[in-house]
Amino acid sequence: MTAKPRFELFAYWRTSATYRVRVALALKGITAAERIINIDAGEHRQDAFLAINPLGAIPALIDHETDALPLTQSLAILEYLDEIHPEPPLLPPDPIGRARVRSLSLMLAADTHPLIVPRVKKYLTTTGGFDDPQWRDWQTRWFTTGLQAFEKRLSSDPGTGIYCHGDAIGMADICLASLIVVMRVFGIAVDGIPTIERIMRACEAHTAFSNAEPRRQVGAPPD
Repeated sequence: MTAKPRFELFAYWRTSATYRVRVALALKGITAAERIINIDAGEHRQDAFLAINPLGAIPALIDHETDALPLTQSLAILEYLDEIHPEPPLLPPDPIGRARVRSLSLMLAADTHPLIVPRVKKYLTTTGGFDDPQWRDWQTRWFTTGLQAFEKRLSSDPGTGIYCHGDAIGMADICLASLIVVMRVFGIAVDGIPTIERIMRACEAHTAFSNAEPRRQVGAPPD
C-alpha cells in the first residue's frame, strides 16, 4: 500500500501563489498531494473550501503530521517549509540578508500580485465597469510598475548575484518567477528588466521551476 503523503496542497493550475509553494516543495524534495480547487468554476467560494480558508484564496497547505489548522498565505507556507525542512534554505543566515529577501519578496507578493488576482478582476469588470481592454491595461500597468521598480532595486544593489540575493536560489527568486510565469499566461510583456530576465533564465534552468510552470499542471488548458 502506498503511504499517504504528509502534505496536502489545495491548488489551481495558474495561480501565482500556488506556483510559489510548488517550487518550494520541489526544491526541498517534499511531496504533496494536490487537491484542485477550480477557481474558474467558483469552487474557492464554496462552503467546503471556505471552511479551510475563509478568504477563499489559493493555496492552502495541510501538514497531516500536526494538529494545526490549514496553512494559508504562500509566504507563510514557504517560511514554514523552511523551518521544518531547512535544506536548501530559502532565507539567508544573517538578519540583514533575511530582511532584504523578505523585502524583495513582499515587493512582488504583497505590492504587485494582489492587484491582478481574480477577485480584483471580478470587481473591476462588474461593479467597476471595466471592459476587457481596460482590464488588460490595468494588468499591464501594475505588472510594469512592480517589475520595473524591482529591476531598479536589483540592478543597483550589490547584494544581487546570480539570483536575487547572492548566488543561491531563495524566496525572492520564487516570488519573482511566480509573477513572470503568470504574466506569460496573460500574454503580457514588460520592457526594461534585463536583470530580472537574467535571473529568470537561471531559475528556469532548475527543474523545480520548470516543472512548476502553470501550463504543465493538472487542469491547464491545451496550448
